[in-house]
Amino acid sequence: MTRLKVTIRGAVQGVGFRPFIYRLATELGLPGWVNNSPEGVFIEVEGNPVELEKFLLRIQEEKPLLAVIQSLEFQYLDSLGYSDFEIRPSAEGEKRVYVLPDIATCQECLAEIFDPTNRRYRYSFTNCTNCGPRFSIIEALPYDRGNTSMKKFPMCETCRAEYEKPLDRRFHAQPNACSACGPQLQYWDAEGRVIAERDEALSKAAQAIRDGNIVAVKGIGGFHLMVDAANEEAVKQLRARKHREEKPFALMFPSLELVKEHCDVSALEERALGSPEAPIVILKRKSEVSFAPSIAPGNPYLGVMLPYTPLHYLLMRGFNSPVVATSGNISDEPICIDEREALERLHGIADFFLVHDRPIVRSVDDSIVRVMLSREMMLRRARGFAPFPIHLGEVLPPLLALGGHLKNTVAASIDNEIFISQHIGDLETEKSHAAFVAAIQSFRDLYEFRPEMLACDLHPDYMSTQFAQSSRIPVTQVQHHYAHVISCMAENEVNGPVLGIAWDGTGYGPDGTIWGGEFLKINDISFERAAYFRPFPLPGGEKAVKEPRRVALGLLFEVFGEDLFQMKDWEIFKAFSPSELDVLKSMLTKKINCPLTSSVGRLFDGVASLTGLHQMLRFEGQAAMGLEFALDGVAVEDVYPFCLTGENPIVIDWEAMIFEILTEVQSGNPLKSISAKFHNTLVEIIIKVAKELGEEKVVLSGGCFQNKYLTERAVRRLEDAGFCPYWHQRVPPNDGGLALGQVVAAFRETKRSDYVSVGSGKNY
Repeated sequence: MTRLKVTIRGAVQGVGFRPFIYRLATELGLPGWVNNSPEGVFIEVEGNPVELEKFLLRIQEEKPLLAVIQSLEFQYLDSLGYSDFEIRPSAEGEKRVYVLPDIATCQECLAEIFDPTNRRYRYSFTNCTNCGPRFSIIEALPYDRGNTSMKKFPMCETCRAEYEKPLDRRFHAQPNACSACGPQLQYWDAEGRVIAERDEALSKAAQAIRDGNIVAVKGIGGFHLMVDAANEEAVKQLRARKHREEKPFALMFPSLELVKEHCDVSALEERALGSPEAPIVILKRKSEVSFAPSIAPGNPYLGVMLPYTPLHYLLMRGFNSPVVATSGNISDEPICIDEREALERLHGIADFFLVHDRPIVRSVDDSIVRVMLSREMMLRRARGFAPFPIHLGEVLPPLLALGGHLKNTVAASIDNEIFISQHIGDLETEKSHAAFVAAIQSFRDLYEFRPEMLACDLHPDYMSTQFAQSSRIPVTQVQHHYAHVISCMAENEVNGPVLGIAWDGTGYGPDGTIWGGEFLKINDISFERAAYFRPFPLPGGEKAVKEPRRVALGLLFEVFGEDLFQMKDWEIFKAFSPSELDVLKSMLTKKINCPLTSSVGRLFDGVASLTGLHQMLRFEGQAAMGLEFALDGVAVEDVYPFCLTGENPIVIDWEAMIFEILTEVQSGNPLKSISAKFHNTLVEIIIKVAKELGEEKVVLSGGCFQNKYLTERAVRRLEDAGFCPYWHQRVPPNDGGLALGQVVAAFRETKRSDYVSVGSGKNY
């Protein structure tokens, strides 16, 4: 038995929604409850996963006629043993004003923009109370037109009448507008000269894409760069101009039917694609798919989304085939939100610009989800989801968490809820820093939030850590992998004791090494490092993160020492020039700039190098993704040898595994077999360590668990072995989830009897 928790927001009260849920649950034999709350409808039902999925899918399909679902978030939790289904009394309490995410175009508005008799026919900014921009246009609360970027557009008499009529679908729809009074489109050349306006601008943009040009399109939360997905030369040109060598591009399809022609789509994936949140969904491409090879080189998956604004629907109808729709930026920078800024920052990238005059208050990138184990896993939480909160079981003081350095988000606790910002990105540039500061200011402006404490990472060089240390507010620094595990515990409503497994590329360890292959025993207030992978040197430190060949050399040096450099006939040495090898040999033997790491992410890199898959990386995670993709269609159960040494903490020795991988590479064994055995071995390490440590609840977190094969096999093997596994659903397992973990960890720290809440706080 599993518990399904559903939170629904929208026009779902006073329309027969609770009786509908009661009938549906009782028909399926699912015990639980439903009630109204100040923020929407809460539902909890228990049953087997198959019946719970039916229940979830039927909510959207069979909801009451007058009900409008603006947001539906769900997660699977431990069963509480409900015996029957009941409609509980409405939850009391003060009604909190929630800032809604940007909501995909509803069916009623969609019908209007394609109806020649409707006054909003082909109007790109059509919206109503049930859809349209929210988070991206709001400047302050309360959510009135005067507090949004729509204040510059006075409504015409007809729109004003809709806005003021209680029974109208546009009653108090703050972005309400029409072609007579609202925002308008323009089509510019690369110098900002106006070529076309209004509907003609759409036609010109579609034709430009068809002609092989790169068009920058201003959407709801920022710019997309769009090109024809079938035009290899256009895609290669986009890569060259954007400085994005091989990282996969997302695609926008004009319709679900066309998506199904090109990709395998499950019922849950279809639900996600067509949901009000409208994220990018990672889908398995069909073998006969023919897109430009440069869209996702060597990748059996595609990141796919459907149009989610009238502008996108109209543009895609004009083009009528998939387009690349990637963030409007140079790699590692925030997306552009202002057309004049876009002219400058995207100069030399975009050939043309499709813009509008509705200001975007804050950038909101596309969210990304992937279905694993019949559940959605959030890989990037942004448009459609941010800034909805994560609910906790107790009230927290006002804490602000500043996240990590990569995939940054920030988070704020207000009463019993933690509000997580939209995805900000990697804090590598001044523009990223500005976006980071703006996200913090948004919490202050929207919620009148004044933190009593800051939480940040232990790493002294993270910009977010330096920001915290420069403030005048007490700071608690939270170890990176502890924050990962606590994040997963919080969203799964799990208390200690647990065994937390945090595997990723890099995290600052209190012992001065780089952690990343961690088994943490966590109780109610603290943690201990119970097991970790045998450390090995990274020659060149940060440089090794982008060069798997250096990681492989570090692994081999840990095993062979200086004798390694006598084995010149090994394949790995072909990846270096003689002068490079001389320098690296000196670094390793003298221990100069060769930090030690226990990182499983780096272990993936090393294996990718030893197998000849990747020696240099073009984007973060490329080597690990390549090893995962090599598993496509493989059915291998074998594992490599490994051993556990020591106790308290246990050290996982991978040496025997590396020896055997070297042997198989020399023997010409296929990559797919080696990769399968490597993945299987990692899972068996989890099982063996879990049995040694004896904690029933096992929590999986960190960027390595974005890997579908690794996560699904680990969960199933843990369940078969009698453990209770937990993994991420609504919050990313990568560093995008750190801020949530930092808030909860800092709060846990305040409960310790020796805690001192003054000065710079405590490090742990």
